[in-house]
Amino acid sequence: MFYLYILYSTKNGRYYVGSCENINKRLRQHNLGLVRSTKFYLPWKIVYTEEYKTLSEARKREYQVKSWKKRVAIEKLINGLNLKKSRIHDSD
Repeated sequence: MFYLYILYSTKNGRYYVGSCENINKRLRQHNLGLVRSTKFYLPWKIVYTEEYKTLSEARKREYQVKSWKKRVAIEKLINGLNLKKSRIHDSD
């Protein structure tokens, strides 16, 4: 499976949107400072995920969420699915 994920910086309240295959490994990379765009805002925690069958589907969704540009839109996504943090998407 592949994932869209949203991280939250407990240092300054920023969000980061990304996609990957191994979400635990990717979170570790973020928190070790190995990702240039997130290394100054450690630590990070996962606040939202969506599952996809292919990396291209996860990346497409990542770019869609990133295009929103507004924090409130990301927070609505996170809070709207608070009881169900992960969704599986099938490509037909």
